[in-house]
Parts: sequence; C-alpha cells; structure tokens
Amino acid sequence: MKYIIGIIQPDRLDEVLEKLEEKEIHLVTVTNVIGRGRQQGVAEVYRSHKEPGNLLRKVKVEIAVNDEYVKAAIDAIVCGAKSGNIGDGKIFVVDLDECVRIRTGETGTIAIG
Repeated sequence: MKYIIGIIQPDRLDEVLEKLEEKEIHLVTVTNVIGRGRQQGVAEVYRSHKEPGNLLRKVKVEIAVNDEYVKAAIDAIVCGAKSGNIGDGKIFVVDLDECVRIRTGETGTIAIG
C-alpha cells in the first residue's frame, strides 16, 4: 500500500481528477495549500491576480492506493498536471503501513477500497 501526495497548480485540478477517474481511482482527498518551490521570489499571475512570489496557492491531492494502482495514479497526476512550466508541482510516494475503514473495522488492502 502506498500514500501518494501530489502538489499541483489549482487550475489543473479538474484535469487531474478526470485522469484519475479514467484509471478507476475514485478515492481522493483535495486540500488548498500555499507554499513555494523553485519559483521562490518570482511573482505569478493566477486568474488575473498577481500572486506574491514568497508563497503561492497550490492544491494538495492525496490518494491511498494498493500497490497495483501506484503507477496508474502517478501517471494520471502527471498527465493531468503537466504544463511544462516551472511550478507544475511534485509527487511524493510513501509507504502506507496500515489502513482502517472506520465503519466496518476492515484493515489493510481491503480497507483502501
């Protein structure tokens, strides 16, 4: 089991969710976040609003998947989020030791969905 965290541009979220849906990955958590990467100190324009370079608006997409879905999830995020510009984002993949479905008490790979 893996926990995949993608940090992407806010305007790419719909495309990422569509690509994940195509790969039959439906269970996703999305959070609005702010941060900076290589573009630190560089102001960007987002929806006609100039964002200061120190912290930029991003979206965090979190997905827990069984091992057979890891490559599909990564490919979907990359395909949906990639514009070719600095600031497209990052994907982090970490081991997931345990998952528990609260409603049923199921654990492990079954609990992920």
